[in-house]
Amino acid sequence: MTGGRPCCSPPPSSAGPAMTPRRAPATDACAGQLTPGEHQSHQVRVPAGRFLMGDAFGEGYPCDGELPVHPVRLASFTIDTTPVTNDAFAAFVTATGYVTDAERAGRSAVFAPHLRLTGPADVLSVYPGTPWWAEVRGADWRHPYGPGGDLDGLGDHPVVQVSRADAETYCAWAGRRLPSEAQWEYAARGGAASRRFPWGDDLTPGGRHHCNIWQGAFPVANTEEDGWSATSPVGAYPPNGYGLYDTSGNVWEWCADWFDPGYYARSPEREPRGPEFGTLAVTRGGSYLCHASYCHRYRVAARSANAPRATAANCGFRTVSA
Repeated sequence: MTGGRPCCSPPPSSAGPAMTPRRAPATDACAGQLTPGEHQSHQVRVPAGRFLMGDAFGEGYPCDGELPVHPVRLASFTIDTTPVTNDAFAAFVTATGYVTDAERAGRSAVFAPHLRLTGPADVLSVYPGTPWWAEVRGADWRHPYGPGGDLDGLGDHPVVQVSRADAETYCAWAGRRLPSEAQWEYAARGGAASRRFPWGDDLTPGGRHHCNIWQGAFPVANTEEDGWSATSPVGAYPPNGYGLYDTSGNVWEWCADWFDPGYYARSPEREPRGPEFGTLAVTRGGSYLCHASYCHRYRVAARSANAPRATAANCGFRTVSA
């Protein structure tokens, strides 16, 4: 939930420190001193420019704070064309021995219809109010849907079950960082102004699917008309105007900013970086579980948030640099 409105991610957990400064160290002590490594994702350079950030259609949940629409100016930066994949994250883990938050906790959140279990005892609990989310023993980035499954055939899918702290530790190793929320939206728009989606205003122009989201009656029946029930390979749908893939649907993506629904009213025009303190971190883009009847946050202006140490089977990240 974000601002009391439904979201296709599990509700924020109590994990993570409250009112944490945004500039606090991102890496975890167990990661040790990270030797710079090779970031395997392809990047494109986004030109410097000005855009109008926020919900120009007035379609967002009021408590998410997508208004007011406001001008933002950004310097040029590079951004990954896709979310970081399982193969890329595996290279980082192999090089560093890093252990993720979900691995240390021994559990994480999985959408119930996707469960891959070794037995019923793997399900530790369900989330109050959202019983389609289960807390599953042994769910982590190597076993995104539970201990009875693995990454076979998923190397080119987005890595999931990673917290924002995990993503930031990867970024430190790769010599990159998480995008600011403004950078993410600017890049996701692909140079176009006032569109609902990266490709235009219609969700399925000409009857063609352009993103991996839910079809059918959420959460009981997914018709999988777009070809996928859970994550899809990165780049499975057409790119936006800057050559970015998966900026609508597939997986939520962590941003560097703390979440504050009132921030847009006081956001600076140049290089906004979000509030200095917060308890929830911004996520963007929606996921394969988004549906208009429940969570239509796959629009480019849409915002959501979760606790920075939270992990789930539909949240990943991409990286940026100057």
